[in-house]
Amino acid sequence: MSTPQNAAKGDELPPLRLHLTRADLVRYAGASGDFNPIHWSDRVAGLAGLPGVIAHGMLTMAVAGRVVTDWVGDPSLVRSYSTRFTRPVVVPDDDTGALVEITGTVADVTESDGVRIARIDVKAVFDGKSVLGRATAEVVLPG
Repeated sequence: MSTPQNAAKGDELPPLRLHLTRADLVRYAGASGDFNPIHWSDRVAGLAGLPGVIAHGMLTMAVAGRVVTDWVGDPSLVRSYSTRFTRPVVVPDDDTGALVEITGTVADVTESDGVRIARIDVKAVFDGKSVLGRATAEVVLPG
């Protein structure tokens, strides 16, 4: 595994395995103000055609971004981060929650005016399937 100081194209970031629980959804709803019942009510999620309560998309995006911030060490070094939501994370009503497995790969390293920039491709998988598409972060690499 590489470090940000010696990052090169193709390097793998240390993977993350996170469990999202209904308690996490409640905390996120309170922090974000997003109290849509598809994030806490199985009945409403079913009426909406969902297989169950789903994690907030922005919560999924945020936890996936941790693979980058944990690796680079300083969140202020992240210049950009974007993704598309491809599939929901269904969170069961139990103490274990939904396992999301997150990986990152250095897709490119460039240098401009003495500043090294890495583009990181992020992958988040739930239940064997990708839940984010085109998830990419751009970070300033520490000297």
